[in-house]
Amino acid sequence: MGYVKAVDDISFFVRKGETLGLVGESGCGKTTASRSIIRLYEPTAGEIYFKTGKFSSDGEPEMVNVRELDREQMKLIRQEMSMIFQDPVGSLNPRMSVFDIVAEPLVIHGQGTGPETEEMVVQLLERVGLRPEHMRRYPHEFSGGQRQRIGIARALALNPRLIFCDEPVSALDVSIQAQTLNLLQDLQADFDLAYVFVAHDLSVVQHISNRVAVMYVGKIAEMADSEELYNNPLHPYTEALMSAVPKADPLYKSERIVMPGDVADPSNPPPGCYFHPRCRYAIDICSQETPEWRELKADHFVACHRAEELELRGVLELAKDKGKKPDLPST
Repeated sequence: MGYVKAVDDISFFVRKGETLGLVGESGCGKTTASRSIIRLYEPTAGEIYFKTGKFSSDGEPEMVNVRELDREQMKLIRQEMSMIFQDPVGSLNPRMSVFDIVAEPLVIHGQGTGPETEEMVVQLLERVGLRPEHMRRYPHEFSGGQRQRIGIARALALNPRLIFCDEPVSALDVSIQAQTLNLLQDLQADFDLAYVFVAHDLSVVQHISNRVAVMYVGKIAEMADSEELYNNPLHPYTEALMSAVPKADPLYKSERIVMPGDVADPSNPPPGCYFHPRCRYAIDICSQETPEWRELKADHFVACHRAEELELRGVLELAKDKGKKPDLPST
């Protein structure tokens, strides 16, 4: 029997108060990675280290390996990690009122008993832009953007330090996306939150992320500061993704880098670099050896055999070199 490695030998870190964007094609393992860290999916191998809000006897923040925690210990850690789900409809129980949905984490962790629970729920709803009277209603009575705000309030209920945002705006209208993103950024500033932000929209990721990690077939191909990654990619797959970023000027028409073939089958991946069958820069070693994950520049990591020698183009160069303004008719 074969095995599908949905997430295969990845390594990344998230700093306090920052947003790490996680991008890649559908099925590359972004959501699986997020849910494995918080153990909604049980990982089969690896280590997951998390600095808690507690301190050891020598004054250092307590570090725990999430994979080694038992059920009760994991329950305590989940007070410091939470998740905003992609589907604002499916992630809310239609039989529960907004009050019950937002208060549920408080009740489970013994922090929501008595009349103060209602006050806490009111504060959470107001913080995400909803009114106190909304807490007696049910999810079907709200718009998609309002439902997602309910999900955000629930994620904030236990005052977490790390929140996984699993494509939280992909199901929303563009104008509502902007409002939701601004809300997330305001909450991050107010509560010093760290986000792992999973998304397909590269413009959204660029806007909200401090750093970005690019995934391909369960592996991380490249990770760097957002501006550095978008303007100076080191991996051919990242360059191809950058060519798909929409340009703000409608008169510019940039040339897309079209990758041949299909995404590799994770149950039967190609030898060597998983991306080599679609890479226009591939050479013999790419099909023979797995590239090493290494730090090529300061805080800029990549897994590509030819990263040092390739001169790849970022968003600005693609727009400058390939974006041609059409000749406008004279009047």
